[in-house]
Amino acid sequence: MSDTPWLSVIGMGEDGLDGLPPASRQALDAAEVIMAPPRHLSLLPGGPQERIEWPVPYSDGLEILSGLRGRRVTVLASGDPFWFGAGAVIARHFDAGEWRALPGVSTFSLAAARLGWSLEKTLTLGLHAAPLTRLRPCLASGLRALILLRDGAAVAELACYLNQTGFAASRLHVMEALGGPRERLQTLSLAEAQAGDFTHPVCVGVEVAGQGRAIPKASGRPDAIFETDGQITKRPVRALTLSALAPQRGEHLWDVGGGTGSIGIEWLMCDPTLSATTIEPRADRAARIRANADALGQDHLRVVEGSAPEVLGSLNRPDAVFIGGGLSTALLEWLFAELPAGTRLVANAVTLESEALLAQWQADKGGDLLRIELAQATPLGPRRGWKSAYPVVQWSVTL
Repeated sequence: MSDTPWLSVIGMGEDGLDGLPPASRQALDAAEVIMAPPRHLSLLPGGPQERIEWPVPYSDGLEILSGLRGRRVTVLASGDPFWFGAGAVIARHFDAGEWRALPGVSTFSLAAARLGWSLEKTLTLGLHAAPLTRLRPCLASGLRALILLRDGAAVAELACYLNQTGFAASRLHVMEALGGPRERLQTLSLAEAQAGDFTHPVCVGVEVAGQGRAIPKASGRPDAIFETDGQITKRPVRALTLSALAPQRGEHLWDVGGGTGSIGIEWLMCDPTLSATTIEPRADRAARIRANADALGQDHLRVVEGSAPEVLGSLNRPDAVFIGGGLSTALLEWLFAELPAGTRLVANAVTLESEALLAQWQADKGGDLLRIELAQATPLGPRRGWKSAYPVVQWSVTL
């Protein structure tokens, strides 16, 4: 029996069969079934293989593909299937011994070659199935980005978004059908791009310019980027809180008493592999958290309406927990009883009662107790004086 997997995932460009290396051609010729989106199938000449169009949404095709086990199947994808492509989705759903991948030249490589851009210094994003707000944390004058878009109409939407965020002087290099006979490259202003007509598949090179506000990379982003009703962990305290939470690659956070959502959102901004769930009892604040997360490109933040600890039992276990609101003996008892050893906990307190609670628990459980006192210079008659904020007591401990 052959050791060759039954499933081959082949990366194919707009040049169709002409651009495939010998190994990919051999796998395609040996297939009994070819499964691909309609655009890829249209690039193939006629042949004896059964052809199946991959449905929309993409996840629906996985069940069809599973039903083809035992036959020789080739799935066609664009360029490099593991760079914002279908490869990773297929790899998650099938055992390693079932499939092999034969990648082609990525769209990003082709785009960089056309523009003469250094890929290691260029932001690459696949926004064909994600909102344009994913760009927001990265936008800054001087940025170069290569972006995959879902269709031609999305080019105008991108131009409009850059204009709305203050980067109206940006230039777009709109590249259609890269690597094939229909290839076209146009360099346009945002106004020209909004009036243009473009054909999928589209990759856009963006040279960001303008007076838009760049979001700092360090923790403790400006308070002004968050919509708030006043319930927000202020910037200096937020920076100290994120430092105490110490996010590490792939970790999950519970942000209890989300308020504005600033802690959970900044946690997610630290690394794309991080995840977070915010727990907020008030419906209006939960809605505001969702809006803030969407606007700042962290639309994958999960927001749970409810009170802690009542809603915590149904959630995926965290690696770190932040308590910014709703601190109580019942909540602390639940966390220490239910969460595994090694979970990091950071709690901030402002009232005398909550300070006393943290002092009591720190004496029993250990950890670090920090008192944060901040004062800001403000007008005082014709001169200036220090206006103190309420002190914050912060307890950080590992369960």
